[in-house]
This record gives sequence, structure tokens and C-alpha cells, in this order.
Amino acid sequence: MELRSQVFRRTILDPRAGFAPTEATLEVREDPLTGHRSRILVGQGPLLPPTAFDLDALAEQTRPTCPFCPERIDRVTPRFPPAVLAEGTIRRGEAVLFPNLLAYAAYASVSVYSPARHHLPLAAMTPTLVGDVVAVQVAFVRAMTSPDADASWASINANHMLPAGSSVFHPHMQATVHPEPSNEQGRLAAVPPERFRDYLATERAAGERFLGNSGRVDWLAAFAPLAAGELRAFVPGVSSPVELDDDLVAELGWGIATAMQLYGELGHTSCNLAVYGAPPGTPGYPLNLRMVLRSNVSPLYRSDVSWLERLHGEVASDLRPEDLAERAGGRFAR
Repeated sequence: MELRSQVFRRTILDPRAGFAPTEATLEVREDPLTGHRSRILVGQGPLLPPTAFDLDALAEQTRPTCPFCPERIDRVTPRFPPAVLAEGTIRRGEAVLFPNLLAYAAYASVSVYSPARHHLPLAAMTPTLVGDVVAVQVAFVRAMTSPDADASWASINANHMLPAGSSVFHPHMQATVHPEPSNEQGRLAAVPPERFRDYLATERAAGERFLGNSGRVDWLAAFAPLAAGELRAFVPGVSSPVELDDDLVAELGWGIATAMQLYGELGHTSCNLAVYGAPPGTPGYPLNLRMVLRSNVSPLYRSDVSWLERLHGEVASDLRPEDLAERAGGRFAR
């Protein structure tokens, strides 16, 4: 498989260097699965600058009115009707799942890692916390898929911190089950199975971005990222979250926690996650996972979504996937 890219160079008289000629490099890459293009700004960042913002202070400021904290979660969050889910909520370990107040899909849920953990930085994530919050989402997807055979497109998602789209400081995940795929679910499900196999084989052979195999899950830094710092994972033999067994849930929990810890070590505070399910039993489709960085929390921060991303469907990133893979080292292999 060919991993396509083009390199462009330009020279300007840079006022930051006394108007001396300065060369900048742009690499345009094409995703080998869906064909979307990304623009890697080599040595021109940082587009997501670090911040010294006091997240502990913001946590204390938001705690008194947080709906997900222990003193309020059972009183102010919704429950499923008994006909849908007898218990009204789903719990495992510290994780609690309930319906989403916003109807993003035919069935939509929210799962809190732990009501007791209002402030949970990326670097503090653990395999147990993440595994349990994924487990309750998998249980939700199973419960909603069974009575409605038409609602077979499931996804598990996260907006970690406010710049990632979260309206609540307290960390949580969301899931949807719907009769039709999201745009990106549909694009990924339309990829021929052999392209997934070729892509993984190509990245394993290249070695630059392949991060390792944790047992049944392959991890890599995306060749053409959808956003800065994109990490991808593939679960061959599983096409929907409903097909994840307990061991795979734990393995994914370990991998997601490892990725979040990496993001935290790199100085980031915010990220998005999506697990794209296809209908159960879809031949040759491996469950796809994506994680990407978002702007750091600060009083005034630059959004990482501009006209290029929102209206042209292309991404600009100054974090080279190869540099991300180098920083990740061998932590995704076990």
C-alpha cells in the first residue's frame, strides 16, 4: 500500500528574524483508508501551546454545582424507564451510566468514570477506571441494540475537558446507538476489508508509526491525522462494541488509559475519543478507535478548529505522527 504525501516549501522574509529569508515546510498527506487529507506544518508550531492554567482551581470552582458529583448524581441525572432498563442506571466499579439529557441519537448515554473524581487529569487515568467506564457503555449498547434490531450503529465517545466540547468539567464518556451511521462511521464501514489489512501490514513493516499490539488490539499514530496527536486502534474480528468480551474491554481500557497518560505527559489537558462500530457481524470490518488532542484549557485559548477543519474538511497539525510515535515508545505493546 502506498502512503501518499507531497512536500511544499516556501520562503518569506520573516520579521521575527530581522526579515531574513526563512523557509517553511508543509507536508500534505492522504489517509489510505478514507482518502481525507491532512496538512503537517513541519517546525511551524506550536498550534496547541502549553499552558500554566490552574485546573485544580477550576475544579474547585465547578464542583459546587456539578451534576455528576456524589451528592447530586442520583438526584439530578436522568434514569432509563423500567421498560427499557429495569435498574434505571448501569454501574460497574466506580462507573455510573445514565441516559443523555440530549437526544444525540435514537439511544444516547453518559457514563461518569467516578462520581467521587470531579477532577481526573489525563495523566491520572488508570486501566481500571477506563475499563469500567467502557464496560458500562458496552452494556448500554447491548441493552439498546437487542430490543431494536434496526438501531445497530453504535459508537463510544468522549469529550475530555471543555475545549473538547464538554459542557461539564467532571470527566465522562458518551455512547450512541442509532439506525444509521454517522458520516465517519459510514465512511469507515465502506472501506474494503483488505484495505484495513494492507494498512496495518504497511505500518507494521514501516515501523515509524506502529506503536504495538496489546494482545488483540493494534495501536499506531495516524499517518494522516484528523487532528493533532491522533492515535488509532484497530480490533480485528470485532465490528461492533456489542461483540467486545470482558477481556477485550479490559484491554481497550488499558490502551485508552495509556494513550491518555501519554497525552498528559506531553503537556496536554484535553482530548476527544471515538470508537466507531459497524452493525454486529459486518464481515472484515475491524472496530476502529480514534483519539485526538484538543486545545489546552486556559482563560483565552486558540480553538484548534478553524475554517480549514470545519469548512474544508482538512486538518492542520504541527505534531508529526512520527514524533508522536517516538515519544510513545513501546508503551502500547505488552
